[in-house]
Amino acid sequence: MHQDGTPPCNRICLKGLHLVAVKDGAMPAPAQLPPRMSFRGFEVNLTSGELHKDGLKLALPPMAFGVLKALIERPGEVVTREELRARLWAAESFGEFDDSLNHAVNKLRRALGDSAEHPQFIETLPRFGYRFVAAVKMESEPAPAAEVATPAGAPAAEGAARAGAPWKQMAVAAAVLLGTLALLISANIAGMRNLLLRYTVPVPRIESIAVIPLANLSGDPQQEYLADGITDALITDLGQIRALLVVSRQSVVRYKGSNKPLREIARELGVDGVIEGTVQRSGDRVRITVQLIRAATDTHVWAESYDREFRDVLTLQSEVARAVAREIKVTLSPEESARFAHTFPVNPEAFEAYLKGQFHWYRLSPKHLDRALGYFQLALEKDPNYAPAYAGIANVWLVRGDSGFMPPMEGFPKARAAALKALELDETLAEGHIALGDIAALYDRNWAVGEREFRRGIELNPNSADGHFMYADYLISMQRSKEWAPEMRRVLALDPLNPFFQCFYGWHLVYLKRYDEAITQMRKAVAAEPGFSSAHMGLWGAFYKKGMYEEALAEADLFYAALNDHDVEDALRRGQAEGGYRRAMHNGAEVLARRARQSYVPGVRIARLYAHAGEKDQAIGWLQKANEQREPVLIHHNVAWDWDALRGDSRFQDLLRRVGLTP
Repeated sequence: MHQDGTPPCNRICLKGLHLVAVKDGAMPAPAQLPPRMSFRGFEVNLTSGELHKDGLKLALPPMAFGVLKALIERPGEVVTREELRARLWAAESFGEFDDSLNHAVNKLRRALGDSAEHPQFIETLPRFGYRFVAAVKMESEPAPAAEVATPAGAPAAEGAARAGAPWKQMAVAAAVLLGTLALLISANIAGMRNLLLRYTVPVPRIESIAVIPLANLSGDPQQEYLADGITDALITDLGQIRALLVVSRQSVVRYKGSNKPLREIARELGVDGVIEGTVQRSGDRVRITVQLIRAATDTHVWAESYDREFRDVLTLQSEVARAVAREIKVTLSPEESARFAHTFPVNPEAFEAYLKGQFHWYRLSPKHLDRALGYFQLALEKDPNYAPAYAGIANVWLVRGDSGFMPPMEGFPKARAAALKALELDETLAEGHIALGDIAALYDRNWAVGEREFRRGIELNPNSADGHFMYADYLISMQRSKEWAPEMRRVLALDPLNPFFQCFYGWHLVYLKRYDEAITQMRKAVAAEPGFSSAHMGLWGAFYKKGMYEEALAEADLFYAALNDHDVEDALRRGQAEGGYRRAMHNGAEVLARRARQSYVPGVRIARLYAHAGEKDQAIGWLQKANEQREPVLIHHNVAWDWDALRGDSRFQDLLRRVGLTP
């Protein structure tokens, strides 16, 4: 048996597309190709920087490969962090050494399927260095047949005889070659079958993609907003490509800093490709490194690093989107191409303030909304014509007016003014059209304008999960369930792990009277986010419609607990002890009605409790007050579960007409 594991017969070496038979016993000339090393099914080309497993190339960033090379050249020995620093991170390197090294080791472990807790390959010596613990084999590529020398001491006559019988030699070599190839392919020895079939088996197309949150390598936790913001921008830019499905932010954010294998992440998100990378900022410059991985084979498709002035970051993002489209062979429409070409320098201070605003807006609490608004306003102080900042302001006021944080009549007009200004500056801003659609549908009750704006926003960004969801919610409210279904499927494909969309899909199922499906769906949302108030409200409604009042009351209690409304919690519990479900609902309604004399309380929230208590007059009276305040939730009144007992009342029918839901 040879040192490299091959039997004592002719060996086959694959060099490019040329197969060369080398007779056993002949000493090859010095290797023409780079040296190789292997361990446990992995093969490393030390010079080209490639890592293969069973003949398939694995994605590995350059710095991660550098760490691998340093470790496997000294298997079993400790390679200190200082040695790695001297070898791979020169003094003038961009970014912090510690963060860069940790990131590189994490990427390497992910590619190898290794873990720090139970290492099969890379052992960590905390704060000191690393040791490669697997056995490593050294290999070299054989030389071409033309360069194989006659063994020293062989008789000249034998050499002459071989020269005089070329056809016989070629026939023997061909027979051996074919036989050995058959053995290698059938047994898949050294991944030969995978390697050869790579040239014939069609490569699966990438038609859906996820951008994993880019890692912040600045060494400054205060720069997290930059990595998150550029991740969002890449998702938005790629989302403009109609032929590509791009998973939304809320589903990928959970993988921030994750060491989970990319193939597993892709499977959970249901995508064909994954983009990952890093962001580093130094003064007025920013460097983005990104790579594209084909999920089915876990193979590297494309990688690039971009180093730009911060003011050119928008151009940089468009370059990345165009490069991804080119690599996965997606044809851009003329409009999409023009949109990517239409980039311009951004005021660095305005862009930075906007990213910080988005960072806080995604948290949606009153405190974070206040901070988001402040940063969006700061962006406009730096650049009064920065349209995305106006769209951000519109969304802050929308959330405040729609979530009960303030009366809708205070929040929605401010949202409208900001959205209109955003579109005046940039008519192609999808977020501006979607915000305007929300205002038209939820506040103005102008259904035609709302639908038009939703459709325009989706046209500009076909991968906007928010746009598809708001349109789906409009369609279910208008009782257009056949059109609703494909929109909702699109939402769940674009943002499969987002508890908000999972929850409101459950709400829509209750509207459709599919209660058991709704309960299953909303329990998924609660499992993902136990304190999600809207999911508990949806479960409350589903159990109520099934006549499961004990379960409904438990979910009502959890809903108010999630709102930190302990007064209503106590009232519900006292009412249950006094007289069951209806008494509990009455007691809760009374608490909110008294509070409404002092501060704003959504009228629908009070009306709901009275309706469940069976007190029609009180319920309708509070619904009429809700209509006076133009509360957005009234758009659902044709389908909402809370009002079924009121539908025969002429006052309720009159309310529907005033809302515009019936002729």
